[in-house]
Amino acid sequence: MTVSRRRVLAGAAALPVAAGVLGAQQAQAAPPKGFRVGVGISDVTGPAAENGMMGYSMPQQQTAGIHLRTRARAFVIDDGAKRIAFVTADLGALFQSVHQGVLRKLQAAYGDLYTEQNVLLNATHTHSACGGDSHYAAYDLAILGFQQQVYDAHVDGIFEAIARAHANLAPGSIRLGRAELTKASVNRSRKAFDLNPQADKDHFPQAIDPAVTVLRFSQSGVDVGAISWFATHGTSMSNGNHLISGDNKGYAAYEWEHDHAGVRYLDGNPRFVAAFPQTNTGDMSPNLNLEPGTPETEFENTRTIGDLQFRAAKSAFDAAAEAVTGGVDHRMCYVDMSDVAVDAKYTPNGRPQRTCTAAIGVSMLAGSREDGPGLPLPEGVKNPFIDWLGGIDAPIPQALADAHAPKVIAVPFGAMKPYPWTPEVLPLQLVRIGQLHLVAVPAELTIVAGLRLRRTVAAELGVPLENVLIQGYANAYSQYITTPEEYDSQQYEGASTLYGRYTLPAYQQEFAKLAAAMKAGTAVPHGPTPRDLRGKLINFQPGVVFDSPPAFKSFGDVLVDAKSTYARGEQVAVEFVTGHPKNDLRRGGTFLEIQRLVDGKWVRHADDGDWDTKYHWARTFVAESKAVVHWKIPANAPIGKYRVIHFGNWKNGWNGAISAFSGTSRTFVVS
Repeated sequence: MTVSRRRVLAGAAALPVAAGVLGAQQAQAAPPKGFRVGVGISDVTGPAAENGMMGYSMPQQQTAGIHLRTRARAFVIDDGAKRIAFVTADLGALFQSVHQGVLRKLQAAYGDLYTEQNVLLNATHTHSACGGDSHYAAYDLAILGFQQQVYDAHVDGIFEAIARAHANLAPGSIRLGRAELTKASVNRSRKAFDLNPQADKDHFPQAIDPAVTVLRFSQSGVDVGAISWFATHGTSMSNGNHLISGDNKGYAAYEWEHDHAGVRYLDGNPRFVAAFPQTNTGDMSPNLNLEPGTPETEFENTRTIGDLQFRAAKSAFDAAAEAVTGGVDHRMCYVDMSDVAVDAKYTPNGRPQRTCTAAIGVSMLAGSREDGPGLPLPEGVKNPFIDWLGGIDAPIPQALADAHAPKVIAVPFGAMKPYPWTPEVLPLQLVRIGQLHLVAVPAELTIVAGLRLRRTVAAELGVPLENVLIQGYANAYSQYITTPEEYDSQQYEGASTLYGRYTLPAYQQEFAKLAAAMKAGTAVPHGPTPRDLRGKLINFQPGVVFDSPPAFKSFGDVLVDAKSTYARGEQVAVEFVTGHPKNDLRRGGTFLEIQRLVDGKWVRHADDGDWDTKYHWARTFVAESKAVVHWKIPANAPIGKYRVIHFGNWKNGWNGAISAFSGTSRTFVVS
């Protein structure tokens, strides 16, 4: 008997660098005496209009403005013998295509200084960033294809962040701090969690991972940055949101950088960079009542969960007394996760097992109801990208169905033609920063799956468990990793575990090899080279043909002006005639400024990267559109005169030329 494929809306050549690692004799040399550290940041915001968002798998969730710009935050650490580059980006996922693209740019700029071996890229997993940057079709289905603008924004922004951290390198120090946070996450898959052995559940008495781990970076005694790991999903913003946002981790970074460190993002590389990466986040939701946010609650939900993370991280940062010593190290290899023979040592039943060709289960199609259910296409509605791919209605081979049991297969992503819709060959990386070890996994692990993988690596290295962290969403993306027991329940996470019931044991086995090599100071084989699928996908999202202002209007004209006076706490709203945001992403810039009159000169007070502003875009006719700028006046805004400026670009329908324009509101008083 065969299982039919179901319609699905999954929104869901690496450089051949040799494994350049120290030999055992070199590894036993005297440890480095200190570090050079550097920090950098760059904008990775994609098209602010008519681009699908990555995460909820809903084609109708397309961008229509900006609340918080998304950014890449980079840290370079050099111990005199080795160095690593670590980047956290406000993205839904860090796809293998982006990993490959960044490595190509790094090689062109720096030769062999930064390679797949010592560069660790990861995503915060916000569900409100632009999608369409994967070279694997499963993650472009809901986006209607590959979006070159998005890909370029992500690759260029991440590269720029690393370049700025590289240029910022200076003698410095790193300290390690820890805290616990119990009010910013909840287990959204408790039924699956409860199937785990009691010893695993006892490690998480509240069924959450409360650990907050912070690295504090200083240069010459001056704090310059922090990396703060904590597990909670980037789903405080709901699947009804259309404004680009870094979600709760983006807010946490903004609160630390902007509100407390005085960072002004348009004023050059900041003097302080705060990254909030994920760990084992697969079953951790920020929606504490296990219901998605609404338009009335989602912004406050985002702020609340972000603020909790910031405060816990700042507490650990301030109390960080443990010096990070011993230098840096790294091991990395590629593994075909669809075909791993797993030794009996790592399997629950003590028998050899094998992973299998990637497939998703039926229960994945509904999404996670606690964070935002997916929405399959209604009958009769066509997705041209799926049609171009050849559709997804075909029988499932019985052998594959048996291999994934008890999963009922919906779509065999790994068996699609002419190319698999998800990656098979994945990067596995182990990075050491002094006594802290990062297990960089190209997926999202549940907390118990993460615990088991951490235990495996810690035992192999002979280090305390607390000094081994899962770094999720790293260097590629392959959906979920559950324990075999959790897999059996086929909740959303289990149905999204691509390579079958023994995916986690396979990762335990392969990371044990990396840990053993790191401990011994030996090299590891590179493994198979992943596919380079540049140019293999197509885009069915309509682009900008031309822009036109309404009759008797010009671009930049004010349609609805500001009032003459406002009190603190009120909201300013100004509407402008505008062009399509895809004409110029204004990456590293802004679509708006709130300007204040200071000593007779207008100065920028806020922009579209600030929490208190919102930039909305809407199409009003075939080629006509408007921009609406909102500013919620903060309680501490200086009293005085202000105005709103909108910056945009319009496309000429005759020659395709793109021209810049601006519009200005009336002056108003904040009292």
